[in-house]
Amino acid sequence: MHYPKANQKLMSLAVASACAALIPAYAQTTAPEDSRGGDIPTTSIQQVTVTGLRQSLASSLNLKRQSDGIVDGIVAEDIGKFPDTNLAESLQRISGVSIDRVNGEGQKITVRGVGPDFNMVLLNGRQMPTSNLGDLNGRSFDFSNLASEAISQLQVYKTSRAETPTGGIGATVNVITARPLDKLGTYSSIGIKAVHDTSNNNLPGDVKASTSTTPEFSGIYSTTSKDGHWGLGVSASYQERNLGFNQASVGNGWKGPFRGDENNWGTIPQPGTAGSENITNRPKPGDIYQVPQNLNYSMTGVKRQRTNGQLTLQWQPVKELTTTLDYTYSENKLQTKRNDVSAWFNFGASASSWTNGPIAAPLVYTEFIPAGNSDIAMGGADFATKTQNKSLGFNAQWRATKDLKLEFDAHRSTAESKADSPFGSSNTLGTASFSRGDTTADFSQEFPVLSIKGADFTGAPQQVTGSVFQNGYMKGEVDQLQFKGRLRMLEASNLNFGIGTVEVKNRSAFSTQQRDAWTGATKPSDYPSSLWHADTIRQYFDQLAGSQNPNLFNTFYTFNFAQVRDVVSKASGLPALYLPKNTYDTDQRTGEKSKSLYLQFNTDWDTALPMHTAIGVRYEKTDVVSTALVPAATAITMVSANEFPVTFGAPTFTTLTGKYHHLLPSVDWDMDLRDDMKVRASYGETIGRPRYDQIAGGQILNTLARVDGGTGSQGNPALKPVKSKNFDLSWEWYYGKDSFFSVNAFYKDLENYAGQSKIDATPFNLHTPVGGALWNEASAAGCGTDPACIRNYIFKNHPTAPGVTVTGVDSSGNPTGNIVGQPGDPVAHFQITTFSNQKKASLNGLEFNLQHMFGNTGFGISANYTYVHSGLRYDNGSVGEQFALVGLSNSANLVGIYENDKWNVRAAYNWRGEFLSSTFDGAGPNPNYVEPYGQLDLSVGYNVTPKLVVQFEAINLTNETSRVHGRTTQQALYVTQTGPRYMLGARYKF
Repeated sequence: MHYPKANQKLMSLAVASACAALIPAYAQTTAPEDSRGGDIPTTSIQQVTVTGLRQSLASSLNLKRQSDGIVDGIVAEDIGKFPDTNLAESLQRISGVSIDRVNGEGQKITVRGVGPDFNMVLLNGRQMPTSNLGDLNGRSFDFSNLASEAISQLQVYKTSRAETPTGGIGATVNVITARPLDKLGTYSSIGIKAVHDTSNNNLPGDVKASTSTTPEFSGIYSTTSKDGHWGLGVSASYQERNLGFNQASVGNGWKGPFRGDENNWGTIPQPGTAGSENITNRPKPGDIYQVPQNLNYSMTGVKRQRTNGQLTLQWQPVKELTTTLDYTYSENKLQTKRNDVSAWFNFGASASSWTNGPIAAPLVYTEFIPAGNSDIAMGGADFATKTQNKSLGFNAQWRATKDLKLEFDAHRSTAESKADSPFGSSNTLGTASFSRGDTTADFSQEFPVLSIKGADFTGAPQQVTGSVFQNGYMKGEVDQLQFKGRLRMLEASNLNFGIGTVEVKNRSAFSTQQRDAWTGATKPSDYPSSLWHADTIRQYFDQLAGSQNPNLFNTFYTFNFAQVRDVVSKASGLPALYLPKNTYDTDQRTGEKSKSLYLQFNTDWDTALPMHTAIGVRYEKTDVVSTALVPAATAITMVSANEFPVTFGAPTFTTLTGKYHHLLPSVDWDMDLRDDMKVRASYGETIGRPRYDQIAGGQILNTLARVDGGTGSQGNPALKPVKSKNFDLSWEWYYGKDSFFSVNAFYKDLENYAGQSKIDATPFNLHTPVGGALWNEASAAGCGTDPACIRNYIFKNHPTAPGVTVTGVDSSGNPTGNIVGQPGDPVAHFQITTFSNQKKASLNGLEFNLQHMFGNTGFGISANYTYVHSGLRYDNGSVGEQFALVGLSNSANLVGIYENDKWNVRAAYNWRGEFLSSTFDGAGPNPNYVEPYGQLDLSVGYNVTPKLVVQFEAINLTNETSRVHGRTTQQALYVTQTGPRYMLGARYKF
């Protein structure tokens, strides 16, 4: 048996890469069929039109079967109709791919246990910039910015290839759009949808959008000249969505961890001391435990407007030359409003009951407040952001000779995120009623229950306390040139070669305007009672077990952010403090210039069992320059019992550099055991570049310190990328035209991970009043370690001492003012987060895939399961900084379809097991575990005519909720309720 020649395979490969629509598409630079030795795709390739769910699955099967290495993909069902409304939701149905959801929608991907920052996303073979204010310094691509209507195919490369740009350790994802010259003629379609998001219904009036039903429009138009010399393609879409989510959280994390025999601020009383009798099942001396710092209920409404468009011009003056000029644009605008209610613990006298050790968690934690004058905090937020992505690219493909093909590609792409509101990119107005008595948090069920005694909103009306106005900015830029060629050699071999340059720039900037007047920025009488709107909490969390607890503190007040901001701005006489700054406190700018060269030799082997090999090597050299605007800290001020904000002076820029180079080999081998059965083996080395915050120059201190010191961060531009040695084995059985079963085994050996750790430092030699002469005098006079008592003592006994300023008296009769650290006071210590190449890890796993069509019945299923394992997991019993792989989880998908000439139905269930999402919470080095989550989606389409289709879709049909916990399940961090989303639409093809 002789292995088929490359040119004999071309038609089947075109099926794999073509859009399943009337406008097929191909990848400009990384189509998998190219690696087999076939021609660089041109308009002369025979095209095969495919339609429907079943053909989409069949095309995806062929893509997998005909590629070098392990490649999976999803092909559009029809023109303007990708299988999911969100690309991340589509990707999660591929084995080994899991998604992170934000606002109930897929945003980032984890592949084979490798987190979002180490997965490369390409658009038509081009590296895309990233920009996300929710992750100001990350490299992960935000798929929620891209609409799916103009996408013809997604390709997921799980093994490395020499010609693929570096950066994807987990996978490289190529997003492919339509090209008009792929099929002669004129084709178009338009679509309209009504999107009904039920999560908007379950919100307070002050944050709720006026309607839960919003429109979506899309259209695609493609035309070519009759002779095929030129083509024009245009696509556009616009979507509005009004949504909401309600969240119970311990947002500032859990204080600790402590050992059972420790006696520090925040610990529970030791045996024999006052209050110890109020502890049930106390943690044993060797046990680890933590206590909550706060408990918050927030209700958030979000409005989203997403606009996408692409213009493609193609010209083929002669058969041997095809040029393409394209421009892609996307804009994603978000307006967010939030109201919340919370209680903060000050770690005074308490009662508590605990789970058994060795890692104990409080089932019920009560703090006694006999004076009944602590704050019931109720906050509000109103901000907006805008992200724009722009990409201009040019591609030329030339058949120089019969055996030599050349391709040139250039693009400039930008991604920019910034504030889209006069109130900044994020903000909070804190209000409070100073009438809180004994406060209890019950963590015994899924929903943490807050109970408060003595609330009196009449005797202690609400007033604005603290405020924070932030402005964030991020911009990513990519300028890339690629030149590649393919030389056919011998009978069934070819040499692929290429060179390229890419310059990546990232800028992230941030400013904070904060007023720390948490005891009251103005008087309660400044606020008309009509500003506050009474509401109850329970109904917003009705899907969570425990929300019906009768002990729940069920009353709070919402307010209109803009109205209250106007009042406090005028009443305080400090309007500038209630708007964001016009300048940035921090400004980090990083540039990476990379040059690359690759060679790859592909050949078919005429052996008893046909074999194919692809052996390649890629060399890449990168220079890094990072410049940062560093705020210079000048003082620490005690403004409340537990808040010590840092004062900053004029900032300055500093610059640091780094460089690295890598030689990255890759080997792919496959063999046909028989016509329907194949085995594969691959080895490749890949790199994943550090996050931008890890390589940013300069040391940045956080604005708010505490009694025990402050925090900050600094980057390291000399960090090396994470390097992974990847091994893959696969067995694939294509037992039917549209059916297959496969088992893939993979192993990754990773080194040079930048472990996040903390160092103790004393930057700027800042003096803190903690431990100073006045502090020690107050402590010895009977205050002990109680910072509120110490603060009152200093104000009453030393009101004119250096650094002490008394400004008045609060509603409880306590003096207000500031205490500034003086030269004779101790120097403050800061825990500085930094990075270095110290960590290694390995992971391995198995992927099981089944796709089966039940003859001509119209029924079919697609199912997969991924098992991922690594010994480098978080040790919950260990205290301090740790390195562990985040995102590591098992996952499974089950998709059932039915299709005939009138109906197409798809029910898709996606499940992801528990995974570690972070090794730090708001309190320090503590784990964040996302609990197992499963979601059912449904899609039903009906062909009214061959040109008109109506479609119904349901997302999160069973109204699932999500939960994140700390070292134990009782240590709730974030418990979130959203709601189902329904869409009804129609699509017409011309």
